[in-house]
Parts: sequence; C-alpha cells; structure tokens
Amino acid sequence: MKNPVNIQLIGEEVAIVWDDGSESYFTGERLRAASPSAETQGERDIFGNQYGGGGAKKFAGVQVTGWERIGNYALRFDFSDGHRTGLYSFDYLRKLSDEA
Repeated sequence: MKNPVNIQLIGEEVAIVWDDGSESYFTGERLRAASPSAETQGERDIFGNQYGGGGAKKFAGVQVTGWERIGNYALRFDFSDGHRTGLYSFDYLRKLSDEA
C-alpha cells in the first residue's frame, strides 16, 4: 500500500504526494461525489439488499475544508456542505487518481 507523505489544500484542490513520489489532485466536488459513505454508496444487509445511497451526484461548489488521517490506511475529509463521513482508504484514493 502506498502512503501519503504530504497532503495540502492548493486553491480548490487537495494535493497528495505519495511515498513513491507520485502526486494526486482532487477537487472537492469529485471527492464528495466519490464519498465511500453509506449516505452516498448505500449499505447492504446480509441478504445483499441495498438500502440508501443513490450513487454519485453532482456537488457543484463543494470544497474540502479539512481532513483527518485515520490510522495508517485512510483519510476522512470535511466538506463545505457539512458532509464528513466516509473513510477514503489510501488504495481507494489511488484508484480515483488513476481514473482521472
């Protein structure tokens, strides 16, 4: 697993420098739409039924206002619309970066 060594807000983007020297840049809108939270993605019960979540939506103008490192595996972002749930694993962030 690659780990972030530097995380900064630069303008309206979150910039992450990884321990392999690569860099990732995300807008707040993109991170908010990709939130892995149950609110955005929904939850499944033991029978596979999904509850909640409606998939990605547009979050025009939403910005990242802060973040917190969760252990050695994830980041939790604070968004200007009040959303602050959903743990973005380092692997998930790398996957999002590769999709850009």
